Amino acid sequence: MTELLDIKGHTALVTGAGQGVGRQVALYLAEHGAGAVVVNDFHAARAESVAAEVEAAGAKVLPMAFDVSDFDAVGAAFSEAQRVFGSVEILVNNAGNAGPTSRLDDLVPFWESNPAEWRRWMATNFDGVLNCTRHAMPMMVKGGYGRIVTVISDAGRVGEPHLAVYSGAKAGAAGFMRAIAKAGGRFGVTANCVALGGTRTPAVADLIPDAETEKRALSQYVVRRLGEPEDAAGMILFLCSDAASWITGQTYPVNGGYSFAC
Repeated sequence: MTELLDIKGHTALVTGAGQGVGRQVALYLAEHGAGAVVVNDFHAARAESVAAEVEAAGAKVLPMAFDVSDFDAVGAAFSEAQRVFGSVEILVNNAGNAGPTSRLDDLVPFWESNPAEWRRWMATNFDGVLNCTRHAMPMMVKGGYGRIVTVISDAGRVGEPHLAVYSGAKAGAAGFMRAIAKAGGRFGVTANCVALGGTRTPAVADLIPDAETEKRALSQYVVRRLGEPEDAAGMILFLCSDAASWITGQTYPVNGGYSFAC
């Protein structure tokens, strides 16, 4: 299995990798043969902490603190990664929620919200995906190889009434990935999405503070447990590997059966 999912020395950049799913993705990539991993987080201390783990797992590493919604900051980060490692062949767009100051316990109905609140969700979940993909693709096209995996949510597939703008942003990111798959395929670049259900991350802890709340939430799941970062990271690792070289433009739910894909 390790050989099947071998990353073959490629350099990967993982956004939002300072905790949760992103951290686990960075570790899995390092453990499966990535030559180097760029560990992004808005908070430098978190990026540096995970970078130490990645290095211990056997990969070269570059921790980088930047906001994915800042086009110029993203460009500077990719330029530095290219200077240090030569190229970036794998991009995992994992940064999400409402950005670095994200909270999920202060939600209001859409009709009580305002454009400033909408931008919190759009900036990270849609603009951030565009920014990172825009700066990654020239290197991938030039090198004739690339893997782009964008982490979305089942909210983007089925809609969540209390997360309307987030749902729209994630659906938009999925549509964008399908377009990139068509544009990039002839250059050896694949683009796919992984749609998560409720996964045990710091953000979800705001919504599920106790066992009783968790039990109620899980009543909607076929597999009656929260997802773990490892569940998502396993699928993402697969899509980053050559085992998935003939898969592109797809969205894979990793959601415990919260919703089914046709």
